Amino acid sequence: MSFTWTPHRFSGGALALDVANSVVLRHDDERRIDRFEAHGQMESFPKAAANFCAERTLFGDILPVKRENRADFISLRDMIDRYFRARILGEAADLFLADLLAALARVLRQASANGLDAATVHSTLRLIAMPDPERMKICRNCGWLFIDRSKNKSRAWCDMAVCGNRAKASRHYRRKKEETAP
Repeated sequence: MSFTWTPHRFSGGALALDVANSVVLRHDDERRIDRFEAHGQMESFPKAAANFCAERTLFGDILPVKRENRADFISLRDMIDRYFRARILGEAADLFLADLLAALARVLRQASANGLDAATVHSTLRLIAMPDPERMKICRNCGWLFIDRSKNKSRAWCDMAVCGNRAKASRHYRRKKEETAP
């Protein structure tokens, strides 16, 4: 299966979140899709990130993760999701922080200076130190992690054009169906 890295795929607001969001429907074992498992997608992600990621000006050109470092990078991706998801939900995120920091250190030790792995580590560290962590949220539609940069902190979807429209269309469909029901 092949995918295209579109701007929507980079709606997390930070490279680390976009990397974590490379798993679609993460908590649905039947429909879960790991985009990095698809042939060539892990190699094409850095170029797309350089074009679409909110932090693209911080990193410039990003190189793919070396093949021998990919298992640790995937482990880091999953730790990023686990830690920030727990933090957003108000769960015991500190229990995951030590594991996340260990994964960051392991990946950084073997990363290329301008590789996706190093850029992801730096992005993650910025998120950990984020001054207003309540701006980090989980999309109500797809479950992706994102940073709410709206003025009143009321954003509910990672991307209004995709998830927001889907949620509104679904709500409209349900209302119309209820109106026509006997």
